[in-house]
Amino acid sequence: MPIASTILMIRPASFGYNEETAVNNYFQSTTRLDKNTLQEKALAEFDNMVEILRSHAIDVWVIEDSPYPAKPDAIFPNNWISTSPEGIVSVFPMYAPSRRLEKREDILQQIKEKFTVTAIQDWSEYEVEGRFLEGTGSMVIDHENKMIYAGMSERTSLSVLEKYAGTNGFQAIVFLATDKNGMPVYHTNVVMALGDAFCVLCEESIEEEWELIAIRQLLESTQHSIISITREQMHAFAGNMLQVQNTSGEKFIVLSQTAFSSLRKEQRDQLEAYGKLLVMDIPVIEQVEGGSVRCMMAEVFLKKSAQH
Repeated sequence: MPIASTILMIRPASFGYNEETAVNNYFQSTTRLDKNTLQEKALAEFDNMVEILRSHAIDVWVIEDSPYPAKPDAIFPNNWISTSPEGIVSVFPMYAPSRRLEKREDILQQIKEKFTVTAIQDWSEYEVEGRFLEGTGSMVIDHENKMIYAGMSERTSLSVLEKYAGTNGFQAIVFLATDKNGMPVYHTNVVMALGDAFCVLCEESIEEEWELIAIRQLLESTQHSIISITREQMHAFAGNMLQVQNTSGEKFIVLSQTAFSSLRKEQRDQLEAYGKLLVMDIPVIEQVEGGSVRCMMAEVFLKKSAQH
């Protein structure tokens, strides 16, 4: 399983509560803070996270969000763009109209300049049909074994998922994961986090026993040890973590303070077998936008161009 050593992050220009995404992201909650205070707090959390990653020699490529039009969720680039070890850059159809504005041609241009890109696949045309597939939020991708794990929701359309999987030679493993209120979890990467030899999985959220058995068998057959978390821990973003590596190949697991605090000692010990834990304090980002550290990091699996 390839582990990214370069991470793309978008520094927000107009962070805030987005009512369009709150319709089906039950992890979001309103705040009394005004827009300017929210923006300041989000920037402080973002900058601190970048600093921690870089202090461990992890290559972080930060791009400034453009101030206009306002894009409250720009801090989560992994939903609209992903890359593959084969050199493919994919652009995805987004559920909220306000989030479609995050797709920037200039970012794609910079990627083409810095890295070797073999193809750009743009799946945005499905937006007009009301069908969506929100990148590595909707899909937890095992590049090595050519498998995609995907929890169904309004943001993850089965037909688009199957087209994406078929085009790129993946097998799609589809299931339904629900939150504590029985609603579909908006993104798969809240339910599970896949590393090179482990998978953090909220088994409680997958109520169909045969679906859970199938997922467990696939993970075990691909040599992934399962670290099970509860629904309560899932709501604390314990499923929204990411394994990365630095320039020396040292492995890390990035997770939020909220997630870390929710884990029991034995779960932390299990995780530490696969990388040093890097804990990020991002309470405002998590509360207001209902996403955590994994959503903030778009992995770059592309090879750097000779001139870079």
